[in-house]
Amino acid sequence: MVKIAPSILSANFSNLERDILTVEKAGADMLHIDVMDGHFVPNLTIGAPVVKNLRKVTSLVFDVHLMIDNPELYIKDFVEAGSDIITIHAEASKHLHRLIQTIKSFNVKAGLALNPATPLCVIEHLIEYLDMILIMTVNPGFGGQSFIENMYGKIISLKELLMKYGRQIPIQADGGITLDNIQKLHDCGVEIIVAGSAIFNSDDISKTILLMKSLNGVQI
Repeated sequence: MVKIAPSILSANFSNLERDILTVEKAGADMLHIDVMDGHFVPNLTIGAPVVKNLRKVTSLVFDVHLMIDNPELYIKDFVEAGSDIITIHAEASKHLHRLIQTIKSFNVKAGLALNPATPLCVIEHLIEYLDMILIMTVNPGFGGQSFIENMYGKIISLKELLMKYGRQIPIQADGGITLDNIQKLHDCGVEIIVAGSAIFNSDDISKTILLMKSLNGVQI
């Protein structure tokens, strides 16, 4: 069974607590929290103070995705806010090994995200230090984008790379994921699905999560 991480980027920001409790009750495995600074990506979302307040309303695993410049300046803030997994972008730091070690020094899991155009060779010498790898299947910054089809091949290549090194690191995919493509993504090797619009804009959030977790491609 695939794990589902609803992205609150598509939730109702005027009632985040309600939407978070809804997906938690529906069986979501973790909560994907997109942090954007308006520089690394052309959008602005939330910071550590909001994450800290959200931590008070749910016991879900906080999967915090930092789409920001200079992430090394903010790791401690997001750890103290209640993050369980912190994912940084390969494109955002010149010293990835050091940054990953900083995250793990706080006893928090470290993830590494790759934009669609970023090659897998970037992570080859970091594999042994990672707890999760996130493949962006759209260009980051906005919800509701269409899935980039050639990302299937990238995910298959990543799975082969992990097998080469004997590593069983969860692969996460984020962007344009719906009930139409979730099965194929899982077949390619994805274990954790990030979905925003497909969940929060559906007529029945609970049913959508149930269908996703069962890899059922039936539209609702």
